[in-house]
Amino acid sequence: MKICSLSSGSSGNCIFAGSEHVSLLFDAGISGKKTEEGLNAIGYTGSDLDGIFVTHEHLDHIKGLGVLARRHGIPIYATKGTLEYIESHKSCGKIPEGLYHEIKADCPVTIGDMTIEPFRISHDAAEPVGYHLSSEGRTAAIATDMGTYTDYTIRHLQNLDVLLLEANHDVNMLEAGSYPYYLKLRILSDKGHLSNEASGKLLSQVLHDNMRHIILGHLSDENNYPHLAYQTVCTEVTEGDNPYHANDFPIHVARRDTVGELLEI
Repeated sequence: MKICSLSSGSSGNCIFAGSEHVSLLFDAGISGKKTEEGLNAIGYTGSDLDGIFVTHEHLDHIKGLGVLARRHGIPIYATKGTLEYIESHKSCGKIPEGLYHEIKADCPVTIGDMTIEPFRISHDAAEPVGYHLSSEGRTAAIATDMGTYTDYTIRHLQNLDVLLLEANHDVNMLEAGSYPYYLKLRILSDKGHLSNEASGKLLSQVLHDNMRHIILGHLSDENNYPHLAYQTVCTEVTEGDNPYHANDFPIHVARRDTVGELLEI
């Protein structure tokens, strides 16, 4: 299995994941041009893609979706609520008939040698999901845009080789920052985003001896810094109620303007 963040942050999210025979995108929240450039940087093109799985309908997750789907005839997979919102608001322009495919939380989808299982997340969107991926005995998950997490979330993040996990904001920066009050409340709510501290606490509950990589993603441009997200999550892991220290695992921070390393598991 391979995974790479082409872009991750409040301004746009796009994650590549694949196997020897399958190439997928999870969200397309940057322009079609930037997505193509990101794919080229890791040795792929848009025409290599077998599908785009959408977590939810917010613009930072679907900005380039319509362009890519039309240009390359790429199937789009999303929940009923997400598809209905995209279609009713014409968020992606006209999509050719037959490209939309409805999926349901906890109902796995198999494409070639990859199995993709959506799971429910808590966010202020129509019907948002995260994704658990498996192929040839390897597993990964993409878990961002979560205001909170539950035992259900934790179950879907157990025994992974790779986890891309949201570390959206520093609470103090957000509270003291320039965002309007209603937006601060939204981000801090149970349907908002995970703080650095909450991300570290969640990570502490799903670590295990064989985890290969952790990627911190969806960082806020105004209310976080990469080094702050990294240090806060590391502190939570090292000081948390678990047998590990943060330096026991490779922890990467995904950037909004830089293609990450193509991790091969």
